Amino acid sequence: MHIPDGYLSTPVWVATDVVAAPTVFWLARRAQSKFDHHRVPLMGVMGAFVFAAQMLNFPAGNGTSSHLVGGALLGCLMGPAAASIVMTAILATQALLFQDGGLLALGANVFNMAIAGVFAGYLPFALLKGSRTGLFLAGFCSLMTAALLALSELLVSGVAMPPAMITVSLAWFAVSALIEGALTMAVATALERIQPGCLRRPQSGSRAWVVVAAAATLLASFGWLLASAKPDGLQSLALRAGLTGRVSSLLSSPLGEYQASFIANPALSRTVAGMAGLVVIYVLCTAVSRAWAATRREGA
Repeated sequence: MHIPDGYLSTPVWVATDVVAAPTVFWLARRAQSKFDHHRVPLMGVMGAFVFAAQMLNFPAGNGTSSHLVGGALLGCLMGPAAASIVMTAILATQALLFQDGGLLALGANVFNMAIAGVFAGYLPFALLKGSRTGLFLAGFCSLMTAALLALSELLVSGVAMPPAMITVSLAWFAVSALIEGALTMAVATALERIQPGCLRRPQSGSRAWVVVAAAATLLASFGWLLASAKPDGLQSLALRAGLTGRVSSLLSSPLGEYQASFIANPALSRTVAGMAGLVVIYVLCTAVSRAWAATRREGA
Protein backbone atom coordinates (compact mmCIF):
# COMPACT_ATOMS: atom_id res chain seq x y z
CA MET A 1 0.00 0.00 0.00
CA HIS A 2 3.06 2.27 0.32
CA ILE A 3 3.57 4.29 -2.86
CA PRO A 4 7.28 4.69 -3.73
CA ASP A 5 8.80 7.69 -5.45
CA GLY A 6 8.50 7.55 -9.23
CA TYR A 7 4.92 6.30 -9.41
CA LEU A 8 3.14 9.65 -9.04
CA SER A 9 3.42 12.69 -11.29
CA THR A 10 4.89 15.86 -9.80
CA PRO A 11 1.55 17.72 -9.56
CA VAL A 12 -0.03 14.78 -7.73
CA TRP A 13 2.67 14.25 -5.09
CA VAL A 14 3.04 17.99 -4.56
CA ALA A 15 -0.72 18.38 -4.08
CA THR A 16 -0.91 15.52 -1.58
CA ASP A 17 2.11 16.85 0.33
CA VAL A 18 0.50 20.28 0.51
CA VAL A 19 -2.75 18.82 1.82
CA ALA A 20 -1.23 16.29 4.23
CA ALA A 21 1.24 18.53 6.06
CA PRO A 22 -1.20 21.13 7.49
CA THR A 23 -3.81 18.44 8.11
CA VAL A 24 -1.39 16.44 10.27
CA PHE A 25 -0.44 19.62 12.14
CA TRP A 26 -4.11 20.41 12.80
CA LEU A 27 -4.83 16.85 13.92
CA ALA A 28 -1.86 16.96 16.29
CA ARG A 29 -3.23 20.13 17.90
CA ARG A 30 -6.68 18.57 18.14
CA ALA A 31 -5.37 15.35 19.67
CA GLN A 32 -3.28 17.30 22.15
CA SER A 33 -6.25 19.38 23.31
CA LYS A 34 -8.27 16.26 24.12
CA PHE A 35 -5.50 13.90 25.21
CA ASP A 36 -6.14 11.68 28.23
CA HIS A 37 -2.99 10.91 30.25
CA HIS A 38 -4.29 7.35 30.73
CA ARG A 39 -3.50 6.78 27.06
CA VAL A 40 0.24 7.49 27.37
CA PRO A 41 1.24 3.79 27.28
CA LEU A 42 -1.25 3.10 24.50
CA MET A 43 0.34 5.25 21.79
CA GLY A 44 3.83 3.84 22.07
CA VAL A 45 2.81 0.20 22.45
CA MET A 46 0.17 0.22 19.71
CA GLY A 47 2.39 2.21 17.36
CA ALA A 48 5.12 -0.40 17.80
CA PHE A 49 2.64 -3.24 17.32
CA VAL A 50 1.20 -1.85 14.08
CA PHE A 51 4.70 -1.25 12.72
CA ALA A 52 5.70 -4.83 13.52
CA ALA A 53 2.46 -6.26 12.13
CA GLN A 54 2.99 -4.45 8.83
CA MET A 55 6.21 -6.42 8.37
CA LEU A 56 4.28 -9.71 8.26
CA ASN A 57 2.88 -10.31 4.77
CA PHE A 58 0.66 -13.35 4.26
CA PRO A 59 -0.81 -14.85 1.07
CA ALA A 60 -4.08 -13.27 -0.09
CA GLY A 61 -4.69 -15.38 -3.20
CA ASN A 62 -3.92 -15.05 -6.91
CA GLY A 63 -0.20 -14.57 -6.30
CA THR A 64 -0.56 -11.57 -3.99
CA SER A 65 -0.04 -10.97 -0.29
CA SER A 66 -1.54 -8.71 2.35
CA HIS A 67 -0.70 -7.38 5.80
CA LEU A 68 -2.39 -5.45 8.57
CA VAL A 69 -2.28 -1.72 7.83
CA GLY A 70 -3.65 -0.85 11.26
CA GLY A 71 -5.14 2.59 10.75
CA ALA A 72 -8.63 1.45 11.73
CA LEU A 73 -7.34 -0.46 14.75
CA LEU A 74 -5.50 2.61 16.01
CA GLY A 75 -8.51 4.82 15.38
CA CYS A 76 -10.84 2.52 17.33
CA LEU A 77 -8.45 2.39 20.29
CA MET A 78 -7.35 5.99 20.64
CA GLY A 79 -9.61 8.15 18.48
CA PRO A 80 -8.97 9.31 14.90
CA ALA A 81 -6.80 12.37 15.61
CA ALA A 82 -4.24 10.58 17.80
CA ALA A 83 -4.34 7.53 15.51
CA SER A 84 -3.51 9.72 12.51
CA ILE A 85 -0.41 11.03 14.29
CA VAL A 86 0.75 7.53 15.21
CA MET A 87 0.22 6.32 11.63
CA THR A 88 2.11 9.36 10.32
CA ALA A 89 5.04 8.52 12.63
CA ILE A 90 5.02 4.93 11.35
CA LEU A 91 4.90 5.95 7.68
CA ALA A 92 7.63 8.57 8.10
CA THR A 93 9.90 6.08 9.89
CA GLN A 94 9.31 3.47 7.19
CA ALA A 95 10.16 5.96 4.44
CA LEU A 96 13.25 7.41 6.15
CA LEU A 97 14.79 4.31 7.73
CA PHE A 98 13.56 1.43 5.60
CA GLN A 99 12.92 3.03 2.17
CA ASP A 100 9.40 1.61 2.32
CA GLY A 101 7.37 4.29 0.55
CA GLY A 102 8.84 7.36 -1.09
CA LEU A 103 9.87 10.61 0.54
CA LEU A 104 8.23 12.74 -2.14
CA ALA A 105 5.20 10.43 -2.02
CA LEU A 106 5.06 10.56 1.79
CA GLY A 107 2.23 13.09 1.65
CA ALA A 108 0.19 10.74 -0.52
CA ASN A 109 0.82 7.78 1.79
CA VAL A 110 0.00 9.85 4.88
CA PHE A 111 -3.17 11.21 3.30
CA ASN A 112 -4.29 7.78 2.09
CA MET A 113 -3.55 5.70 5.19
CA ALA A 114 -3.05 8.06 8.14
CA ILE A 115 -5.79 10.59 7.40
CA ALA A 116 -8.50 9.33 5.04
CA GLY A 117 -7.97 5.68 5.96
CA VAL A 118 -8.14 6.33 9.70
CA PHE A 119 -11.27 8.49 9.54
CA ALA A 120 -12.99 6.16 7.06
CA GLY A 121 -12.43 3.35 9.54
CA TYR A 122 -13.47 5.29 12.61
CA LEU A 123 -16.86 6.29 11.15
CA PRO A 124 -18.50 2.81 11.09
CA PHE A 125 -16.91 1.98 14.43
CA ALA A 126 -18.48 5.08 16.01
CA LEU A 127 -21.86 4.66 14.29
CA LEU A 128 -22.13 1.03 15.40
CA LYS A 129 -20.90 1.88 18.91
CA GLY A 130 -17.85 -0.37 18.94
CA SER A 131 -19.66 -3.59 18.10
CA ARG A 132 -17.86 -6.46 16.36
CA THR A 133 -19.58 -5.53 13.13
CA GLY A 134 -18.37 -1.97 13.60
CA LEU A 135 -14.81 -3.19 14.16
CA PHE A 136 -14.93 -5.35 11.04
CA LEU A 137 -16.35 -2.56 8.89
CA ALA A 138 -13.77 -0.18 10.33
CA GLY A 139 -10.92 -2.29 8.99
CA PHE A 140 -12.66 -2.95 5.67
CA CYS A 141 -13.56 0.68 4.98
CA SER A 142 -10.17 1.96 6.10
CA LEU A 143 -8.14 -0.21 3.75
CA MET A 144 -10.57 0.10 0.84
CA THR A 145 -10.52 3.89 1.12
CA ALA A 146 -6.72 4.02 1.16
CA ALA A 147 -6.51 1.59 -1.77
CA LEU A 148 -9.02 3.52 -3.89
CA LEU A 149 -7.17 6.77 -3.22
CA ALA A 150 -3.84 5.20 -4.23
CA LEU A 151 -5.41 3.81 -7.40
CA SER A 152 -6.96 7.21 -8.21
CA GLU A 153 -3.63 8.98 -7.68
CA LEU A 154 -1.94 6.59 -10.10
CA LEU A 155 -4.65 7.17 -12.71
CA VAL A 156 -4.45 10.96 -12.33
CA SER A 157 -0.67 10.65 -12.67
CA GLY A 158 -1.21 9.22 -16.14
CA VAL A 159 -0.50 5.55 -15.42
CA ALA A 160 -2.12 3.55 -18.20
CA MET A 161 -4.41 0.85 -16.84
CA PRO A 162 -6.96 -0.99 -18.98
CA PRO A 163 -10.38 -1.69 -17.42
CA ALA A 164 -9.52 -5.36 -16.86
CA MET A 165 -6.45 -4.42 -14.81
CA ILE A 166 -8.46 -1.99 -12.71
CA THR A 167 -11.12 -4.64 -12.09
CA VAL A 168 -8.56 -7.21 -10.98
CA SER A 169 -6.87 -4.65 -8.75
CA LEU A 170 -10.16 -3.76 -7.10
CA ALA A 171 -10.75 -7.45 -6.42
CA TRP A 172 -7.31 -7.73 -4.77
CA PHE A 173 -7.99 -4.68 -2.68
CA ALA A 174 -11.39 -6.02 -1.62
CA VAL A 175 -9.83 -9.29 -0.42
CA SER A 176 -7.18 -7.35 1.51
CA ALA A 177 -9.92 -5.15 2.99
CA LEU A 178 -11.83 -8.22 4.18
CA ILE A 179 -8.66 -9.50 5.83
CA GLU A 180 -8.03 -6.08 7.39
CA GLY A 181 -11.55 -6.09 8.81
CA ALA A 182 -11.16 -9.56 10.26
CA LEU A 183 -7.78 -8.72 11.83
CA THR A 184 -9.03 -5.43 13.26
CA MET A 185 -11.99 -7.18 14.87
CA ALA A 186 -9.84 -10.05 16.15
CA VAL A 187 -7.14 -7.91 17.74
CA ALA A 188 -9.56 -5.44 19.35
CA THR A 189 -11.75 -8.25 20.68
CA ALA A 190 -8.73 -10.10 22.06
CA LEU A 191 -7.57 -6.97 23.91
CA GLU A 192 -10.98 -6.54 25.46
CA ARG A 193 -11.01 -10.17 26.59
CA ILE A 194 -7.57 -9.90 28.14
CA GLN A 195 -8.58 -6.83 30.12
CA PRO A 196 -12.27 -5.88 29.98
CA GLY A 197 -12.75 -2.14 29.58
CA CYS A 198 -9.22 -1.51 28.31
CA LEU A 199 -10.51 -0.21 24.97
CA ARG A 200 -12.67 2.42 26.63
CA ARG A 201 -10.12 3.66 29.16
CA PRO A 202 -6.57 2.32 28.86
CA GLN A 203 -4.55 2.23 32.07
CA SER A 204 -0.80 2.18 32.73
CA GLY A 205 0.33 -1.33 33.49
CA SER A 206 -2.66 -2.93 31.79
CA ARG A 207 -2.20 -6.62 31.03
CA ALA A 208 -3.46 -5.97 27.52
CA TRP A 209 -0.58 -3.63 26.71
CA VAL A 210 1.97 -6.06 28.13
CA VAL A 211 0.63 -8.73 25.77
CA VAL A 212 0.66 -6.29 22.83
CA ALA A 213 4.26 -5.28 23.62
CA ALA A 214 5.33 -8.94 23.71
CA ALA A 215 3.53 -9.64 20.42
CA ALA A 216 5.16 -6.61 18.78
CA THR A 217 8.61 -7.77 19.90
CA LEU A 218 8.05 -11.27 18.53
CA LEU A 219 6.72 -9.98 15.22
CA ALA A 220 9.57 -7.51 14.75
CA SER A 221 12.20 -10.11 15.66
CA PHE A 222 10.91 -13.24 13.95
CA GLY A 223 7.84 -12.32 11.88
CA TRP A 224 9.96 -12.33 8.72
CA LEU A 225 10.27 -16.12 9.07
CA LEU A 226 6.55 -16.43 8.27
CA ALA A 227 6.26 -13.50 5.85
CA SER A 228 5.18 -14.19 2.28
CA ALA A 229 7.53 -13.10 -0.49
CA LYS A 230 4.59 -12.44 -2.83
CA PRO A 231 3.87 -8.80 -3.74
CA ASP A 232 0.97 -6.97 -2.15
CA GLY A 233 -1.94 -5.58 -4.16
CA LEU A 234 -0.27 -2.29 -5.04
CA GLN A 235 3.01 -3.98 -5.97
CA SER A 236 1.14 -6.45 -8.17
CA LEU A 237 -0.62 -3.56 -9.87
CA ALA A 238 2.73 -1.82 -10.41
CA LEU A 239 4.20 -4.97 -11.97
CA ARG A 240 1.30 -5.30 -14.38
CA ALA A 241 1.33 -1.60 -15.24
CA GLY A 242 5.08 -1.59 -15.85
CA LEU A 243 5.84 0.87 -13.06
CA THR A 244 8.65 -0.99 -11.32
CA GLY A 245 11.31 0.56 -13.54
CA ARG A 246 10.16 4.03 -12.48
CA VAL A 247 10.99 3.57 -8.79
CA SER A 248 13.49 6.15 -7.56
CA SER A 249 15.12 6.67 -4.17
CA LEU A 250 16.29 9.99 -2.76
CA LEU A 251 18.42 8.48 0.00
CA SER A 252 20.14 5.30 1.04
CA SER A 253 19.61 3.82 4.48
CA PRO A 254 21.61 1.09 6.25
CA LEU A 255 18.23 -0.42 7.19
CA GLY A 256 16.75 -0.34 3.69
CA GLU A 257 14.35 -3.13 2.76
CA TYR A 258 14.16 -4.04 6.46
CA GLN A 259 17.68 -5.46 6.50
CA ALA A 260 20.67 -4.16 8.46
CA SER A 261 23.30 -3.85 5.71
CA PHE A 262 26.14 -3.77 8.27
CA ILE A 263 25.34 -7.33 9.42
CA ALA A 264 26.34 -10.22 7.16
CA ASN A 265 24.03 -12.85 8.60
CA PRO A 266 20.65 -12.47 6.78
CA ALA A 267 18.55 -13.70 9.70
CA LEU A 268 20.25 -11.48 12.25
CA SER A 269 20.14 -8.59 9.78
CA ARG A 270 16.36 -8.74 9.53
CA THR A 271 15.90 -9.14 13.27
CA VAL A 272 18.12 -6.15 14.06
CA ALA A 273 16.32 -3.99 11.48
CA GLY A 274 12.91 -4.98 12.83
CA MET A 275 13.87 -4.28 16.43
CA ALA A 276 15.46 -0.96 15.48
CA GLY A 277 12.22 0.17 13.86
CA LEU A 278 10.23 -1.06 16.84
CA VAL A 279 12.32 0.99 19.26
CA VAL A 280 12.20 4.13 17.09
CA ILE A 281 8.42 3.98 16.75
CA TYR A 282 7.88 3.26 20.44
CA VAL A 283 10.17 6.08 21.59
CA LEU A 284 8.72 8.57 19.11
CA CYS A 285 5.07 7.84 19.90
CA THR A 286 5.67 7.68 23.65
CA ALA A 287 7.52 11.01 23.58
CA VAL A 288 4.62 12.65 21.73
CA SER A 289 2.04 11.21 24.13
CA ARG A 290 4.01 12.30 27.21
CA ALA A 291 4.41 15.79 25.78
CA TRP A 292 0.68 16.00 25.17
CA ALA A 293 -0.09 14.74 28.66
CA ALA A 294 2.32 17.27 30.23
CA THR A 295 0.75 20.11 28.27
CA ARG A 296 -2.71 19.07 29.39
CA ARG A 297 -1.64 18.98 33.07
CA GLU A 298 -0.05 22.44 32.77
CA GLY A 299 -3.22 23.84 31.26
CA ALA A 300 -5.47 22.25 33.85
